Amino acid sequence: MIKKISHLVSISLLIVFALTLTTTAAYAKDIQATDLDVFLDNMMNTKMKKYYIPNATVAVVKEGKIIYKKGFGFADLKRNIPVNADTTLFRIGSTSKLITWMAVMQLAEQGKLDLNADVNSYLDFEIPPQLIKSLNQTTTEPITLTHLMTHTPGFEDYPDMLFRLSADGLLPLNEYIRNYLPARIFPAGEVAAYSNYGAALAGYIVERVSGLPFSEYVEKNIFLPLQMNKSTFRQPLPLGLSASTAKPYRFINGAYVEGGFEYILPEPAGSMSSTATNMANFMIAHLNGGVYSGESILREETLKKMHEQHFTHHPDLGGMTLGFMEGVFNDKGVLFHGGGTMLYSTGLYLLPEEDTGIFISYSGANQLLHSEVFQEFMDYYYPVEASLKEESREGSKNRAKEFLGEYQMNRRNITTDEKVNSLFGGVINIDVDEDGYLLVTNGGETNKFMEIEPGVYQNLREGRAQDYFGPFHKIVFKMDPYGRVMMTTDGPMTYSKAPFYSTRSFTALALTVSLLIIISSLVYWIIVKLLGLFKPKKPQHLKLAYIADWIGICAGIVVLILLACLLSSGGIDPVYQLPKEAYAPGKGSSLLDFIPKLILIFSIFLVVFMAITWWKGFWGKLARIHYTLFTLATLGLLWMFNYWNLFNW
Repeated sequence: MIKKISHLVSISLLIVFALTLTTTAAYAKDIQATDLDVFLDNMMNTKMKKYYIPNATVAVVKEGKIIYKKGFGFADLKRNIPVNADTTLFRIGSTSKLITWMAVMQLAEQGKLDLNADVNSYLDFEIPPQLIKSLNQTTTEPITLTHLMTHTPGFEDYPDMLFRLSADGLLPLNEYIRNYLPARIFPAGEVAAYSNYGAALAGYIVERVSGLPFSEYVEKNIFLPLQMNKSTFRQPLPLGLSASTAKPYRFINGAYVEGGFEYILPEPAGSMSSTATNMANFMIAHLNGGVYSGESILREETLKKMHEQHFTHHPDLGGMTLGFMEGVFNDKGVLFHGGGTMLYSTGLYLLPEEDTGIFISYSGANQLLHSEVFQEFMDYYYPVEASLKEESREGSKNRAKEFLGEYQMNRRNITTDEKVNSLFGGVINIDVDEDGYLLVTNGGETNKFMEIEPGVYQNLREGRAQDYFGPFHKIVFKMDPYGRVMMTTDGPMTYSKAPFYSTRSFTALALTVSLLIIISSLVYWIIVKLLGLFKPKKPQHLKLAYIADWIGICAGIVVLILLACLLSSGGIDPVYQLPKEAYAPGKGSSLLDFIPKLILIFSIFLVVFMAITWWKGFWGKLARIHYTLFTLATLGLLWMFNYWNLFNW
């Protein structure tokens, strides 16, 4: 009897223990939900204070439900209107592209679009097959929708054709597509180079095939079934939504300064406004086989195809699905897309394995805050132990030498004056230390990379790195179509090694030396001429030397006028952090149209008189050397301005 009672007690204790475990597990799930509130609330409040973010909104979904949604800060600082995750709209920038790509997939699912057909078959104009630079190949592959969705059409980029602060600067989509057709600088399907025009072109194809304006198409076929009733691509915003939009601010000199409404020129590439809860519905549909609240917007097999990798430069790199960027964060596969305007920033991240998604949007123009928040979210909920150990491979230093130098984005412009942006944005510098580790400086931050096989390097830094387009965990070197060393990494961005004459350091040095020679020579000549007023007149046989002097003086004055025009044409705006020409282009200065021609004329005269001075033996030898240096400096300046397309010939 005692044994039976003992067994009964033991069994009872086991049952109680099992029930306790079950109850504890269920309770732990509740704790996780509560803990998520505490974790995200504390992190967002801390980071908003640290980075002076005035307003933000966050939503987290899991297993088909919104488990967290919250607004932070004030949608309107003057009126003290708080952000509401359900009702406050934010401009989500390039995250809008995910809607555009979904529209393309819907029409492909219906058999109205072929993702691998030449896009010219859907257009009412032709995209020429020629590349702006010649290659050995005689023909190029046609551009397809798959190329557009993976950012591999090979277009150059027009960064100054994105933003406007007035509706007057907007163009209908069909006009934008024709007026701003970029040159093709890479063969389609070979080089990842993020393209806003590519997304705009896809949106235009949606218009033509569906017979509806793009914004109307997505409202009827995406927003309506997903119950995204507070989302729009329209600009300006419809009256019912404009009053609910968070105002954009930037913290300047101790105060928040309000910015204006930012009009996005290519509507399908980034003009969407939405709330956190609306975007949560969008994430749920992507994580739930294309279904939200019983409504299917894509078949599961179509969505699966959209989420599969369709381009990468190397098997070890996260590449591009049909619209999403791929990355591995804390050993978890992530599909994501960022977005930014001049003042708003957004990030949307999906973890399909965990059936989880997180959306973050805010103003204040900190482009990397959302990736920082997501990385800390991953570190907290999906922590991993650091497993990578530093181990220098024999001969790695010698192998690294061919990769050293300055790398510039292949998302670039080469046909207009925006070419010079290659010097200011997206420059990566690569050096090597004594142990053969690569030192990669990106966005002002240097990371150390270890060689894991020839041409393939692993970032030794754990967690987030300073890169907008991906985790930047690995880089792989290969050759681009023009035979330059190309650095590839996760996502839709590559960087080609710049020739020495187009590097930032060479350009800055050459410009500085040229200007010093020209300006100092001009000052010297003017002083000499002034002093000459009090001296006897020169003999008649020195008349050519006299003219040569004045040619130099006039050339120097014209160069100074050019610099004055360029400097006065508009500096960096403190609120928008761009030159005014980038968002409010004017007609341009007539002087800037005329001055380059003057410099060219004077340069020709300088070369002629430089030859005459050496032939005739004017002045002393040092004076002739000085005149030669001045001529070369002027010619060098002329070449640099011409190379960077800064002259309007």
